[in-house]
Amino acid sequence: MARGLVIVDVQNDFCEGGSLAVAGGAEVAARISAYVQAHGERYAAIVATADWHEDPGSHFSEHPDYVATWPVHCRVGSDGALFHPAAEPAFERVQAIFRKGHHSAAYSGFEGFTVEGDHRVGLADWLHGREVDSLDVVGIATDHCVRATALDAVAAGFDTTVLLDLTAGVAPDTTAAALRELADANVQTSGEVASQPQG
Repeated sequence: MARGLVIVDVQNDFCEGGSLAVAGGAEVAARISAYVQAHGERYAAIVATADWHEDPGSHFSEHPDYVATWPVHCRVGSDGALFHPAAEPAFERVQAIFRKGHHSAAYSGFEGFTVEGDHRVGLADWLHGREVDSLDVVGIATDHCVRATALDAVAAGFDTTVLLDLTAGVAPDTTAAALRELADANVQTSGEVASQPQG
C-alpha cells in the first residue's frame, strides 16, 4: 500500500488576519510543517489543495450567510490566496498543488486540478497514477474543505484518515456534524481538532 498526504487550503485568507479567518489556522499551518518535516518519508506522495477563485458566482456575497455564501476570499492574484508562511517548510515536500473553485464554490480538493504539460490532471487520477491507495488529510477547515475532501477521497476508493490534530474547525456545531458525517462515510479520524472557537 502506498500512502499519500493531502494538505487542504492552508492559505492566508483562512488564517488569522485573512478575510475568512479560522481561529488557530496559523498554528495548524505550523503544525503541518513540523509534521511533514518529521514524518514526510512515510508518504509516497504529498500534495496540497488551494481555493483559487476567479468568479465563483454566488459563493461570494456582500451579505454572507456563512453556510452557502461567504466573504470574498482566495481570489486569484491576491495575497489571501497565497499559502501561509508557516506552511512553507511543508511545501518543500509537496509534489503537486491542486487549485479549485475558479468558477464555483469547490470545497473538495477532488474538484481541483494541476497542470502537467498541456493537460489538466485531477487529484484522484494523479494519486491513482502513483499507485496511492490510502490518504491522510489535514488542513483548514475541518468542517468545510477538509470534510469535503475526505468524503470525496472515500468515494474515489481511498482508505482515508483525517488527522484531526492537524486541522482547525470554524465552529463547534459544524465541526461535530462534520465528524459524524465522516464516521458515517467510513472516514477514519485520529486525535482531536487542534483549534476551534469555543461555544
